[in-house]
Amino acid sequence: MDSKKKDAVKAKLGAVRDKKKADIKEKADTLRDRGKKRIAKLKSSKLVSQQTVSDNRLELLITTVARNKGEYYADLIQSFDVNMQVTVMGEGTADAKMLSMFGLSDSDKAVIFSVIQGNKLDAALSALDEKFRTIKNGKGIAYTVPLSSVIGTLIFGFLSNNRMTVKENKESDK
Repeated sequence: MDSKKKDAVKAKLGAVRDKKKADIKEKADTLRDRGKKRIAKLKSSKLVSQQTVSDNRLELLITTVARNKGEYYADLIQSFDVNMQVTVMGEGTADAKMLSMFGLSDSDKAVIFSVIQGNKLDAALSALDEKFRTIKNGKGIAYTVPLSSVIGTLIFGFLSNNRMTVKENKESDK
């Protein structure tokens, strides 16, 4: 092949390659624009605004009380829109001598694990603190651990006791 033909073939191949690159870039730009429009539409929709997690963080409230007071405290915590609680029976590690030194009668404990909304946490801890101080033999300890993530919108809606989120998602799945 002579050099003129080679140059012509190279020029045609270059033109085809440039056209394909331009087509791919145009398609990518179109897809990116569509994606941006969809995201903007979702952000402005009512459904996404009800599912924002940053407005309503969840915390794991762990409360340890005397076993015979466990049900009372579980009911008290339930009044703060707690949708999930687990009570585990436990036993303290102190021996009888140590228990009598601190004025405690027994080492049988109830440990209550509750998932509670962050905006209700202060009220719940205040109520628990007040009950720990005023109820006879009602001493206990309560602390929280932040939940950094929850898998699924439905689970988050259930744990945060947000029935609207759960209901709307079920309707959108149909």
